Amino acid sequence: MEASSGTEEPVSGELVSVAHALSLPAESYSNDPDIEMAWAMRAMQHAEVYYKLISSVDPQFLKLTKVDDQIYSEFRENFEKLRIDVLDPEELKSESAKEKWRPFCLKFDGIVEDFNYGTLLRLDCSQGYTEENTIFAPRIQFFAIEIARNREGCNKAVYTSVKDKEEKGANNGGEKGADSGGETEKEANKEINKSGETAM
Repeated sequence: MEASSGTEEPVSGELVSVAHALSLPAESYSNDPDIEMAWAMRAMQHAEVYYKLISSVDPQFLKLTKVDDQIYSEFRENFEKLRIDVLDPEELKSESAKEKWRPFCLKFDGIVEDFNYGTLLRLDCSQGYTEENTIFAPRIQFFAIEIARNREGCNKAVYTSVKDKEEKGANNGGEKGADSGGETEKEANKEINKSGETAM
């Protein structure tokens, strides 16, 4: 391993090659297990950061992108009746759903960075990321649904649930595991950049 300067961490050749591989277009790949694992790990990290944010900061105040207003208005214009609190996978993945989602997603090509990057999306927004409650979705689909969930109050259940547990822990004498010092909120605030947008 070599370091590029005296103060930077060393970078392994393997990390550089994975980073390069992730930057190539999807058409360049067959089903390479190493690439799939790298994508899955990045998607899981994204999911963990997002869940920490909505658990520790009132979701109605989160701004996920610079174009949240545009994403939300386009989403509700095109998917006015889509139930977002508990998603039906068929409304995201069926052939007829894909035909409707495709033009919506393509509107954000060049507007939202990595708009078609794979992310994990919770089906039931009152629950966390579990195997049963998670579906793989393009990043713009994740943004559209999560922005709507935040604005329409659906994600408030997660935030309230965590706050209730913290208060209960504090009222029980600060039991071990309780976040009475606000560490979760401090961690989440680190994920919010200077302009008030999350580092998603």
